[in-house]
Amino acid sequence: MTLRLIPRWQAGDADLDPRLVPLLRMVAKEGSLNRAVTALRMSYRHAWGLLGKMESVVGQPLVVMERGRGARLSPVAEKLLEADDAAFNMLSQEMADTLQALNNATAGAGRRQGEKPLVIHASHDLALATLRDLLAETGKAAIDLRFGGSLECLSELARGSCDVAGFHLPDASEGNDGLAPYRPHLRMRGLLLIRFVDRQQGLMVARGNPRRLRTLADVADTGARFVNRQPESGTRLCIDRLLAAANVRPERVTGYRIEEFTHAAVAATIASGMADAGVGIEAAARQQKLDFIPLVRERYFLAARRSTLARVAAQAMLEALRGAEFRARCRDLPGYDITAAGEIASVKEILSAA
Repeated sequence: MTLRLIPRWQAGDADLDPRLVPLLRMVAKEGSLNRAVTALRMSYRHAWGLLGKMESVVGQPLVVMERGRGARLSPVAEKLLEADDAAFNMLSQEMADTLQALNNATAGAGRRQGEKPLVIHASHDLALATLRDLLAETGKAAIDLRFGGSLECLSELARGSCDVAGFHLPDASEGNDGLAPYRPHLRMRGLLLIRFVDRQQGLMVARGNPRRLRTLADVADTGARFVNRQPESGTRLCIDRLLAAANVRPERVTGYRIEEFTHAAVAATIASGMADAGVGIEAAARQQKLDFIPLVRERYFLAARRSTLARVAAQAMLEALRGAEFRARCRDLPGYDITAAGEIASVKEILSAA
């Protein structure tokens, strides 16, 4: 991993969103906002809202939509990217010696560990990001963490694209129906499961719950604007399971096809007023000062082959999971139970418990 400096831009007293420059670069490359958001794993609706907000801050259009011809950058956006390139080059030159020393230090820490980073592809979770940051601070293990859908990450583990896959299952009290999508992905030879956290999923709504929503059926019946999660995510499976249990057809939910890729993005969409409700974890709701109505409890696991768990980085991860510092940091995340964090179980043991 190479550390580098990047500029931070302001317009007056307001910071420009750090996601703006990468979005503008991708629009310039692809010539299409739709292709740009696909490449960045960002929803079209979220990108459109981001552009609108930043254009109001800058006071000028940033992306020009042309019917039948895609999208192009406005002159102001082109100048912003030119300035960003110039600022980056200047910072890199001025700080070259400092950056080199810093990167030498981090590379030395990596060499002392004697192995490559542990690659984790996982369903979005705030406690997992906390674990990554803790390991980085202590220097005991390098973690390369990427978030995706639960089923997607398990598929990538089977293909060898990652070392560890993070996914969440419905609580055992829900029975076997919720486990069906996962079973084909858990047949890998030598696979073990690490208990990570138990957590609450529920409706995230504006403070005060002005639409008086308690269930997904309420969302459908009232016409409240919903923001969904992407296919193959564990939360999307949870949403579809809850809708089926309530005999609510997806097409009755306003916004069912509007998707975000993380709990944090869903919460931010609701906090911005672009949606009335979504399903996510309590910690993400509280970060955005939203109200939270619990719907289900779920178990989050880290899956890895037995050989992977013998690696130094994996052992450091397990030690951190079982340690007091990780548990202390998770006390600030509402809706989490980390009592069993770091325990190792067989796939058969977990699936047979439902």
